[in-house]
Amino acid sequence: MRLILLGPPGAGKGTQAQRLVEKHGIPQLSTGDMLRAAVQAGTEVGKRAKAVMDAGELVSDAIVNAIVAERIDQPDCARGFILDGYPRTLVQADAVEAMLAERGIALDSVIELVVDDRALVGRIVKRAEDAKASGQPVRKDDNPEVFEERLREYYKKTAPLTGYYYAKGRLKTVDGMASIDAVTAEIGKVLAAAAK
Repeated sequence: MRLILLGPPGAGKGTQAQRLVEKHGIPQLSTGDMLRAAVQAGTEVGKRAKAVMDAGELVSDAIVNAIVAERIDQPDCARGFILDGYPRTLVQADAVEAMLAERGIALDSVIELVVDDRALVGRIVKRAEDAKASGQPVRKDDNPEVFEERLREYYKKTAPLTGYYYAKGRLKTVDGMASIDAVTAEIGKVLAAAAK
């Protein structure tokens, strides 16, 4: 199963990806984690990424794409993987298509978690309050102003992917405002239908 989860920050992609990892035994590939792992492993592309990050710059699409390509060739991805937070742009989406085509594999599904932006801000505020109440550190992006900026960035760069995958007949939508268990159940139905 090769799957992309789409949706704005705070939509619950990470939570659902973790549940899919547990259920299907396939890895969740997050670009941040992959970048850190490549840098730590000292791979060729990891060294290039480290130089860019050390200079305080954003890692280019070419480097991110190379890291994803390197990662999906690992043995634990042989049965599939979940891309979470990647692709972020149309250029990256084209790169994923090319990368998979080169390997003779295809995406099984692209699932968008559809959410209400105003409710998302409330969710973020609650997540920060819950973290404080339990004595855990509050994520720096769990701040309404920072979150609003991330949301704008999402709509500018990533939201066009819904049209891209819809045009390819791959996009399925799930109500991300439902309960976590209901969202998990809906994703299960989408994946079961895709497997037929």
